[in-house]
Amino acid sequence: MIGQPGQASSREDSSVPRVFAALKIASAIAQELIEIARPLERFAVHPIANEDMHLTLVRPWAEPAVPAAIDKLKRAADEHCGFRLEFRHVRYGPDPKRPRLLWVECAAGDELASLRSTLISVFGQYDERSFLPHVTLARIRANAARIARKCPIDQSIDLAQDVTTVELMQSPPPGERGYKVLASLQLRHQTVKSPTC
Repeated sequence: MIGQPGQASSREDSSVPRVFAALKIASAIAQELIEIARPLERFAVHPIANEDMHLTLVRPWAEPAVPAAIDKLKRAADEHCGFRLEFRHVRYGPDPKRPRLLWVECAAGDELASLRSTLISVFGQYDERSFLPHVTLARIRANAARIARKCPIDQSIDLAQDVTTVELMQSPPPGERGYKVLASLQLRHQTVKSPTC
């Protein structure tokens, strides 16, 4: 579970944005991932658009003070260096037999884990679940077991991108699509090969 008791929910006040901390996926990488997910287009799925692909680091919460949240994001970014994000395996999840998602799993390196831990701390959130870094490629609306059986997707891939920024993003309102990037903050060094990192 993530969040704090007593926080306002989007149902209580629709004017309070739902925000989360994430890594944006580079457009070229996102396009390659879209091609992997393309066989699902004939089914009742919701594919993720190129510009919306991201890796969630801190799950959404209701944030009434976005400028303050951006300041917190900057504090976290200033503590961390850029790193390489590796995309390893495409599969259905969380339950491969009755999936809700098609996702690509990423390597859970020390830099990624450390950045996530700092972000959870500065935003005053908590998450008791084990961290499985992944990028959602499509959401499955119905007939999940049939889709997984008719269109099996379970493959290793070898893609990577240099991560130099971390983003504060806003979830779309219920029933709508499209994520908004509220802020994109540089990690401490723009080049991931800096000898001081």
